[in-house]
Amino acid sequence: MGDEALSAGAVARRLGVAVTTLRTWHQRYGLGPSQHLPGHHRRYTPADLARLEIMRKLTAEGVTPAEAARWARQVPATGPGGAPSAVVANRIRPGGGRDGGGQTIPVGRAGPAARGLARAAMRLDSVAIGETIAHALATDGVVGTWEGLLRPVLVGIGERHAATAGLIEVEHLVSRCVSEAFAAVARASSAPGPARILLSCADEEQHTLPLEALAAALAEAGVAYRMLGARVPAAALVEAVNRTGPAAVVVWSHIRATADPAQLTALLASPRRPLLVLAAGPGWRADSLPAGVVRPVDLAEAVSLALAVRDSLDQSTGD
Repeated sequence: MGDEALSAGAVARRLGVAVTTLRTWHQRYGLGPSQHLPGHHRRYTPADLARLEIMRKLTAEGVTPAEAARWARQVPATGPGGAPSAVVANRIRPGGGRDGGGQTIPVGRAGPAARGLARAAMRLDSVAIGETIAHALATDGVVGTWEGLLRPVLVGIGERHAATAGLIEVEHLVSRCVSEAFAAVARASSAPGPARILLSCADEEQHTLPLEALAAALAEAGVAYRMLGARVPAAALVEAVNRTGPAAVVVWSHIRATADPAQLTALLASPRRPLLVLAAGPGWRADSLPAGVVRPVDLAEAVSLALAVRDSLDQSTGD
Protein backbone atom coordinates (compact mmCIF):
# COMPACT_ATOMS: atom_id res chain seq x y z
CA MET A 1 0.00 0.00 0.00
CA GLY A 2 2.99 2.32 0.56
CA ASP A 3 2.12 5.77 1.88
CA GLU A 4 -1.22 5.90 0.12
CA ALA A 5 -4.00 7.59 2.08
CA LEU A 6 -7.37 5.88 1.79
CA SER A 7 -11.00 6.93 1.89
CA ALA A 8 -13.40 5.49 4.46
CA GLY A 9 -14.94 3.24 1.82
CA ALA A 10 -11.57 1.83 0.77
CA VAL A 11 -10.58 1.16 4.39
CA ALA A 12 -13.93 -0.49 5.11
CA ARG A 13 -13.50 -2.85 2.16
CA ARG A 14 -9.93 -3.67 3.14
CA LEU A 15 -10.89 -4.46 6.72
CA GLY A 16 -14.17 -6.15 5.86
CA VAL A 17 -16.28 -3.85 8.02
CA ALA A 18 -19.14 -1.49 7.27
CA VAL A 19 -18.47 2.22 6.78
CA THR A 20 -20.87 2.86 9.65
CA THR A 21 -18.60 0.75 11.87
CA LEU A 22 -15.65 2.97 10.97
CA ARG A 23 -17.68 6.04 11.88
CA THR A 24 -18.56 4.49 15.24
CA TRP A 25 -14.92 3.66 15.97
CA HIS A 26 -14.01 7.23 15.07
CA GLN A 27 -16.74 8.95 17.08
CA ARG A 28 -16.65 6.73 20.16
CA TYR A 29 -13.03 5.66 20.39
CA GLY A 30 -11.01 8.26 18.48
CA LEU A 31 -9.77 5.86 15.79
CA GLY A 32 -10.43 8.11 12.83
CA PRO A 33 -8.58 9.42 9.78
CA SER A 34 -5.68 11.70 10.59
CA GLN A 35 -4.82 13.16 7.18
CA HIS A 36 -6.68 16.34 6.34
CA LEU A 37 -6.25 18.49 3.27
CA PRO A 38 -8.22 21.74 2.96
CA GLY A 39 -11.31 21.25 0.85
CA HIS A 40 -11.14 17.45 1.00
CA HIS A 41 -12.53 14.71 3.21
CA ARG A 42 -10.19 13.33 5.83
CA ARG A 43 -8.31 10.23 4.72
CA TYR A 44 -6.78 7.29 6.55
CA THR A 45 -3.00 7.01 6.60
CA PRO A 46 -1.11 3.69 6.80
CA ALA A 47 -0.70 4.28 10.55
CA ASP A 48 -4.46 4.80 10.92
CA LEU A 49 -5.12 1.61 8.97
CA ALA A 50 -2.66 -0.37 11.11
CA ARG A 51 -4.45 0.69 14.30
CA LEU A 52 -7.80 -0.19 12.78
CA GLU A 53 -6.43 -3.63 11.88
CA ILE A 54 -5.74 -4.13 15.58
CA MET A 55 -9.22 -2.90 16.47
CA ARG A 56 -10.83 -5.25 13.97
CA LYS A 57 -8.75 -8.24 15.00
CA LEU A 58 -9.35 -7.86 18.73
CA THR A 59 -13.08 -7.17 18.47
CA ALA A 60 -13.48 -10.18 16.16
CA GLU A 61 -11.94 -12.31 18.90
CA GLY A 62 -14.36 -11.14 21.56
CA VAL A 63 -12.51 -8.21 23.13
CA THR A 64 -14.88 -5.35 23.96
CA PRO A 65 -14.64 -2.40 21.56
CA ALA A 66 -13.52 -0.04 24.34
CA GLU A 67 -10.71 -2.37 25.42
CA ALA A 68 -9.70 -3.10 21.83
CA ALA A 69 -9.56 0.63 21.08
CA ARG A 70 -7.35 1.20 24.12
CA TRP A 71 -4.86 -1.34 22.82
CA ALA A 72 -5.08 0.01 19.28
CA ARG A 73 -4.27 3.54 20.44
CA GLN A 74 -1.31 2.38 22.53
CA VAL A 75 0.43 0.33 19.86
CA PRO A 76 2.70 2.40 17.59
CA ALA A 77 2.31 2.42 13.84
CA THR A 78 5.34 0.13 13.57
CA GLY A 79 6.51 -2.53 15.92
CA PRO A 80 9.99 -3.59 17.00
CA GLY A 81 12.43 -3.69 14.12
CA GLY A 82 10.01 -1.88 11.83
CA ALA A 83 7.37 -4.64 11.86
CA PRO A 84 3.94 -3.29 10.94
CA SER A 85 1.67 -2.90 13.93
CA ALA A 86 -0.82 -5.27 12.25
CA VAL A 87 1.85 -7.94 12.77
CA VAL A 88 2.26 -6.82 16.38
CA ALA A 89 -1.50 -7.19 16.76
CA ASN A 90 -1.16 -10.88 15.99
CA ARG A 91 0.82 -11.24 19.21
CA ILE A 92 -0.96 -8.80 21.51
CA ARG A 93 -3.78 -9.86 23.78
CA PRO A 94 -5.19 -7.95 26.72
CA GLY A 95 -3.70 -9.57 29.80
CA GLY A 96 -0.52 -10.61 28.00
CA GLY A 97 -1.97 -13.55 26.07
CA ARG A 98 -0.95 -14.67 22.63
CA ASP A 99 -2.84 -15.49 19.52
CA GLY A 100 -4.08 -19.05 19.59
CA GLY A 101 -5.19 -19.01 15.98
CA GLY A 102 -8.71 -19.22 14.65
CA GLN A 103 -10.80 -19.95 11.62
CA THR A 104 -10.14 -18.00 8.46
CA ILE A 105 -11.38 -18.30 4.90
CA PRO A 106 -8.58 -18.93 2.39
CA VAL A 107 -8.85 -16.76 -0.73
CA GLY A 108 -5.63 -17.67 -2.50
CA ARG A 109 -4.11 -14.79 -4.43
CA ALA A 110 -7.28 -12.70 -4.46
CA GLY A 111 -6.88 -9.04 -3.56
CA PRO A 112 -7.62 -6.97 -0.44
CA ALA A 113 -11.34 -6.71 -1.19
CA ALA A 114 -11.70 -10.51 -1.17
CA ARG A 115 -9.78 -10.75 2.10
CA GLY A 116 -12.01 -8.05 3.56
CA LEU A 117 -15.11 -9.88 2.37
CA ALA A 118 -13.83 -13.09 3.94
CA ARG A 119 -13.34 -11.31 7.27
CA ALA A 120 -16.82 -9.83 7.12
CA ALA A 121 -18.21 -13.27 6.30
CA MET A 122 -16.54 -14.81 9.35
CA ARG A 123 -18.15 -12.13 11.52
CA LEU A 124 -21.52 -12.70 9.82
CA ASP A 125 -21.54 -8.96 9.09
CA SER A 126 -24.19 -8.75 6.38
CA VAL A 127 -23.93 -4.95 6.13
CA ALA A 128 -20.21 -5.04 5.34
CA ILE A 129 -20.71 -7.97 2.97
CA GLY A 130 -23.42 -6.09 1.09
CA GLU A 131 -21.39 -2.88 0.89
CA THR A 132 -18.32 -4.72 -0.41
CA ILE A 133 -20.29 -6.55 -3.10
CA ALA A 134 -22.18 -3.41 -4.15
CA HIS A 135 -18.96 -1.42 -4.54
CA ALA A 136 -17.35 -4.18 -6.60
CA LEU A 137 -20.38 -4.45 -8.88
CA ALA A 138 -20.35 -0.69 -9.44
CA THR A 139 -16.64 -0.60 -10.29
CA ASP A 140 -15.88 -4.00 -11.85
CA GLY A 141 -19.22 -5.20 -13.21
CA VAL A 142 -20.78 -8.60 -12.64
CA VAL A 143 -18.13 -10.75 -14.33
CA GLY A 144 -15.22 -8.96 -12.64
CA THR A 145 -16.95 -9.12 -9.27
CA TRP A 146 -17.70 -12.82 -9.63
CA GLU A 147 -14.22 -13.84 -10.73
CA GLY A 148 -12.15 -11.49 -8.59
CA LEU A 149 -14.18 -11.18 -5.40
CA LEU A 150 -17.03 -13.63 -4.92
CA ARG A 151 -15.73 -16.84 -6.42
CA PRO A 152 -12.49 -16.89 -4.38
CA VAL A 153 -14.41 -16.34 -1.15
CA LEU A 154 -17.10 -18.91 -1.97
CA VAL A 155 -14.46 -21.47 -2.94
CA GLY A 156 -12.59 -20.72 0.29
CA ILE A 157 -15.74 -21.24 2.34
CA GLY A 158 -16.27 -24.56 0.58
CA GLU A 159 -12.71 -25.66 1.27
CA ARG A 160 -12.99 -24.74 4.93
CA HIS A 161 -16.30 -26.56 5.22
CA ALA A 162 -14.80 -29.67 3.61
CA ALA A 163 -11.95 -29.59 6.14
CA THR A 164 -13.95 -28.78 9.28
CA ALA A 165 -17.63 -29.51 8.50
CA GLY A 166 -18.27 -25.97 9.74
CA LEU A 167 -19.09 -22.53 8.31
CA ILE A 168 -22.55 -23.59 7.15
CA GLU A 169 -24.00 -20.41 8.64
CA VAL A 170 -21.31 -18.37 6.86
CA GLU A 171 -22.08 -19.97 3.51
CA HIS A 172 -25.80 -19.36 3.93
CA LEU A 173 -25.38 -15.70 4.86
CA VAL A 174 -22.89 -14.94 2.10
CA SER A 175 -25.05 -16.74 -0.47
CA ARG A 176 -28.08 -14.71 0.55
CA CYS A 177 -26.14 -11.44 0.28
CA VAL A 178 -24.79 -12.42 -3.14
CA SER A 179 -28.26 -13.39 -4.37
CA GLU A 180 -29.69 -10.07 -3.21
CA ALA A 181 -26.91 -8.14 -4.94
CA PHE A 182 -27.37 -9.98 -8.23
CA ALA A 183 -31.14 -9.57 -8.04
CA ALA A 184 -30.65 -5.82 -7.62
CA VAL A 185 -28.50 -5.72 -10.76
CA ALA A 186 -31.11 -7.66 -12.70
CA ARG A 187 -33.91 -5.33 -11.57
CA ALA A 188 -31.93 -2.22 -12.44
CA SER A 189 -30.83 -3.53 -15.85
CA SER A 190 -33.91 -5.30 -17.16
CA ALA A 191 -33.55 -5.69 -20.92
CA PRO A 192 -36.37 -4.97 -23.38
CA GLY A 193 -37.56 -7.44 -25.97
CA PRO A 194 -38.17 -11.19 -25.90
CA ALA A 195 -36.25 -13.43 -23.51
CA ARG A 196 -34.02 -15.38 -25.87
CA ILE A 197 -31.90 -17.12 -23.22
CA LEU A 198 -33.28 -19.76 -20.85
CA LEU A 199 -31.34 -20.45 -17.65
CA SER A 200 -31.88 -23.64 -15.67
CA CYS A 201 -30.20 -25.85 -13.12
CA ALA A 202 -29.93 -29.52 -13.93
CA ASP A 203 -32.33 -31.99 -12.36
CA GLU A 204 -31.69 -32.15 -8.57
CA GLU A 205 -29.03 -29.41 -8.80
CA GLN A 206 -29.47 -26.96 -5.93
CA HIS A 207 -26.46 -24.64 -6.42
CA THR A 208 -27.87 -21.57 -8.15
CA LEU A 209 -25.41 -18.76 -7.41
CA PRO A 210 -23.32 -19.17 -10.59
CA LEU A 211 -26.53 -19.18 -12.63
CA GLU A 212 -27.67 -16.05 -10.79
CA ALA A 213 -24.31 -14.48 -11.66
CA LEU A 214 -24.91 -15.29 -15.32
CA ALA A 215 -28.42 -13.83 -15.13
CA ALA A 216 -27.08 -10.60 -13.64
CA ALA A 217 -24.29 -10.42 -16.23
CA LEU A 218 -26.79 -10.90 -19.06
CA ALA A 219 -29.05 -8.20 -17.64
CA GLU A 220 -26.06 -5.89 -17.31
CA ALA A 221 -25.26 -6.56 -20.99
CA GLY A 222 -28.85 -5.87 -22.05
CA VAL A 223 -29.78 -9.47 -22.84
CA ALA A 224 -33.28 -10.60 -21.82
CA TYR A 225 -33.52 -14.05 -20.22
CA ARG A 226 -35.77 -16.42 -18.27
CA MET A 227 -34.56 -18.08 -15.08
CA LEU A 228 -36.09 -21.40 -14.03
CA GLY A 229 -33.86 -21.87 -10.99
CA ALA A 230 -32.89 -24.97 -9.05
CA ARG A 231 -33.77 -28.65 -9.52
CA VAL A 232 -35.54 -28.52 -12.87
CA PRO A 233 -36.56 -32.01 -14.09
CA ALA A 234 -35.55 -32.79 -17.66
CA ALA A 235 -39.16 -33.12 -18.80
CA ALA A 236 -40.04 -29.73 -17.32
CA LEU A 237 -37.07 -28.11 -19.01
CA VAL A 238 -38.06 -29.55 -22.40
CA GLU A 239 -41.62 -28.33 -21.84
CA ALA A 240 -40.33 -24.82 -21.07
CA VAL A 241 -38.24 -24.87 -24.25
CA ASN A 242 -41.18 -25.97 -26.38
CA ARG A 243 -43.43 -23.30 -24.89
CA THR A 244 -41.02 -20.36 -25.09
CA GLY A 245 -38.69 -21.21 -27.99
CA PRO A 246 -35.44 -19.77 -26.61
CA ALA A 247 -32.46 -19.33 -28.89
CA ALA A 248 -30.07 -20.61 -26.22
CA VAL A 249 -30.42 -22.75 -23.11
CA VAL A 250 -27.89 -22.86 -20.28
CA VAL A 251 -28.03 -25.90 -17.98
CA TRP A 252 -25.95 -25.57 -14.81
CA SER A 253 -24.50 -28.55 -12.94
CA HIS A 254 -22.23 -28.06 -9.95
CA ILE A 255 -21.55 -31.71 -9.11
CA ARG A 256 -21.19 -34.90 -11.14
CA ALA A 257 -24.26 -36.45 -9.52
CA THR A 258 -26.55 -33.95 -11.29
CA ALA A 259 -24.74 -33.92 -14.65
CA ASP A 260 -26.78 -36.46 -16.57
CA PRO A 261 -26.11 -35.98 -20.31
CA ALA A 262 -29.58 -37.37 -21.06
CA GLN A 263 -30.97 -33.97 -20.02
CA LEU A 264 -29.00 -32.33 -22.81
CA THR A 265 -29.90 -35.01 -25.34
CA ALA A 266 -33.58 -34.37 -24.59
CA LEU A 267 -33.10 -30.67 -25.34
CA LEU A 268 -31.43 -31.42 -28.66
CA ALA A 269 -34.33 -33.69 -29.61
CA SER A 270 -37.08 -31.23 -28.63
CA PRO A 271 -39.40 -29.93 -31.39
CA ARG A 272 -38.16 -26.37 -30.82
CA ARG A 273 -34.50 -27.21 -30.50
CA PRO A 274 -32.46 -24.18 -29.36
CA LEU A 275 -29.72 -22.83 -31.58
CA LEU A 276 -27.27 -23.20 -28.71
CA VAL A 277 -27.20 -25.52 -25.70
CA LEU A 278 -24.62 -24.70 -23.04
CA ALA A 279 -23.56 -27.19 -20.36
CA ALA A 280 -22.18 -24.89 -17.67
CA GLY A 281 -20.51 -25.81 -14.42
CA PRO A 282 -17.88 -28.23 -13.08
CA GLY A 283 -20.33 -31.11 -12.89
CA TRP A 284 -20.26 -31.70 -16.64
CA ARG A 285 -17.51 -33.82 -18.18
CA ALA A 286 -16.47 -32.63 -21.62
CA ASP A 287 -16.08 -36.19 -22.92
CA SER A 288 -19.65 -37.09 -21.94
CA LEU A 289 -21.47 -34.23 -23.65
CA PRO A 290 -23.67 -34.93 -26.68
CA ALA A 291 -22.49 -33.58 -30.01
CA GLY A 292 -23.63 -30.01 -30.50
CA VAL A 293 -23.46 -29.02 -26.81
CA VAL A 294 -20.97 -26.31 -25.83
CA ARG A 295 -19.24 -26.21 -22.44
CA PRO A 296 -18.14 -22.64 -21.55
CA VAL A 297 -15.00 -22.48 -19.44
CA ASP A 298 -16.12 -19.56 -17.29
CA LEU A 299 -18.75 -16.89 -16.76
CA ALA A 300 -17.19 -14.50 -19.27
CA GLU A 301 -17.35 -17.09 -22.05
CA ALA A 302 -20.96 -17.95 -21.24
CA VAL A 303 -21.89 -14.27 -21.50
CA SER A 304 -19.97 -13.91 -24.78
CA LEU A 305 -21.77 -16.90 -26.30
CA ALA A 306 -25.15 -15.53 -25.24
CA LEU A 307 -24.30 -12.15 -26.73
CA ALA A 308 -23.25 -13.81 -29.98
CA VAL A 309 -26.61 -15.57 -30.21
CA ARG A 310 -28.49 -12.34 -29.56
CA ASP A 311 -26.44 -10.39 -32.10
CA SER A 312 -26.91 -13.12 -34.70
CA LEU A 313 -30.67 -13.07 -34.22
CA ASP A 314 -30.77 -9.28 -34.33
CA GLN A 315 -28.81 -9.28 -37.57
CA SER A 316 -31.04 -11.89 -39.20
CA THR A 317 -34.13 -9.96 -38.11
CA GLY A 318 -32.69 -6.77 -39.53
CA ASP A 319 -31.95 -8.45 -42.84
